[in-house]
Amino acid sequence: MQDLIRQLLAELGEDPEREGLMRTPLRVEKALRFLTSGYRANIDEVLNDALFTVDYSEMVIVKDIDFYSMCEHHLLPFFGKCHVAYIPSNKVIGLSKIPRMVDVFSRRLQVQERLTNQIAATISDIVRPLGVAVVVEATHLCMSMRGVEKQNSFAVTSAMLGIFRDQARTRMEFLELIKLRSGASATRESASTSLACMGED
Repeated sequence: MQDLIRQLLAELGEDPEREGLMRTPLRVEKALRFLTSGYRANIDEVLNDALFTVDYSEMVIVKDIDFYSMCEHHLLPFFGKCHVAYIPSNKVIGLSKIPRMVDVFSRRLQVQERLTNQIAATISDIVRPLGVAVVVEATHLCMSMRGVEKQNSFAVTSAMLGIFRDQARTRMEFLELIKLRSGASATRESASTSLACMGED
């Protein structure tokens, strides 16, 4: 990978041998391996059998989970917050495992829509709850640094499964409890994820 990064620096018009860039290929390799560590993570090992039988059937929410990911279209970061809820049937998952799961899927080359669906589907498959809801809100540097250059725009995606899809009251309760950033800051511009990765190639 370091040889490829040296070639990239040269293609950009730089001298890979100058003092400030001599260790850049090593640093970039380490950074990229960390930012894509989700490819090498085993979700079963991450969760480590942290499923527990509990007599609880109300909504469980873990909100404001910070995440960082890489847009697969431009290899630029997108980052923000993830909000997750589920309603148990007879099992709950350790609360710390949900942010770890978000890290596994975000540390890959991603699009926000797929990231949102992967988190929801994994919780549904493992916990078998009555329903799962995931909302992701993110700023995309491929839209704010380049392309349309809208620095204050952010994208919101959601995945609603089971009771969250079927019952509007349950869905609205979840959305009210997480208090989306877009609702709290009406003066900010919003953008759909279809815009977030569109623009110049």
